[in-house]
Amino acid sequence: MRINWGTGIVLAFIGFISFILFFIVRMSTDDRANHDLVTEDYYKAELGYQNEIDAMNNAKFNNALLVVEKTKEGLLLKFPEKMDFKEIKGSVSLYRPSNKYLDAERPLRLTSPRLLIPDDDLVEGRWDIKVAWEYGREVFLHKQSITY
Repeated sequence: MRINWGTGIVLAFIGFISFILFFIVRMSTDDRANHDLVTEDYYKAELGYQNEIDAMNNAKFNNALLVVEKTKEGLLLKFPEKMDFKEIKGSVSLYRPSNKYLDAERPLRLTSPRLLIPDDDLVEGRWDIKVAWEYGREVFLHKQSITY
């Protein structure tokens, strides 16, 4: 049987549309392609953003900057030496933009002016690190994006 030009064009359009619909359905039902919001309570988080700016400026003006280094053992956070590490209280938040199930938040329990996040806890890729700590009556914040 011979197929003329008109039938061939219609078949090509039907094939192309079927191909596109297949990928739309597949991507919308596949769990590996999560399209989550950055945070669940976006507007609530936005209201507290000025407090974060103040805490980051506080760290900058008081020369209380945190140093983040990648090492063989994991991610090393170095707190300012001028602070007594026993008096530091706060939390470390690890945010993975591509997968909310890898996000973690840990309280700061320092036994030295350094904190090591083990290599086993971090998967390769981009991480947003947020370290919020309190020393005395001062509040400090360090934010950094790294590719691990």
